[in-house]
Amino acid sequence: MPHKIVIYHAEQCDPKKCTTRKLAKQKEIRMVNRLNQIPRGGLVLDPFAPKAVSPEDHDLVVEKGIVGLDCSWKRIDKSSAMFRGTETHRSLPFLVAANPTNYGKPCILSTAEAVAATLYIVGLKDNAIQIMSHFKWGPHFLELNHELLEAYSRARSSREVVDIQNEFIGG
Repeated sequence: MPHKIVIYHAEQCDPKKCTTRKLAKQKEIRMVNRLNQIPRGGLVLDPFAPKAVSPEDHDLVVEKGIVGLDCSWKRIDKSSAMFRGTETHRSLPFLVAANPTNYGKPCILSTAEAVAATLYIVGLKDNAIQIMSHFKWGPHFLELNHELLEAYSRARSSREVVDIQNEFIGG
């Protein structure tokens, strides 16, 4: 993987279903369990960030990488608080999960889906396909969300990504 992807693992999930562990074993990402191991300046995936991932983040991802948080969705409020406070935080727009745990649920993606969606949206589609290739259900995530991912990847800004999302949700 030519892009640095570091995931802080909060040890809150079932190890057998953990997409972060699988990607780490495949050497697609680096998994860390201490905050001081997280590199500074990367695009931080944060579901509470006011700015959405968009193609304008391409250079940031290429130069500094992606930082993610692998924690339980039930504890996301507390877990994500440790990552607050930088201008590089981005949320993902509306997408539907394809992983077996949350299949069909909107916006409740696995870490692998979140990383792949980010790569796809910023224009690194081949890398997104590579990430998803490690899971039986992975290619289906890209198929299920293809129309949205393509639209988001053609947006010029975060604002445009949000507009596309709102148009899709609203009708």
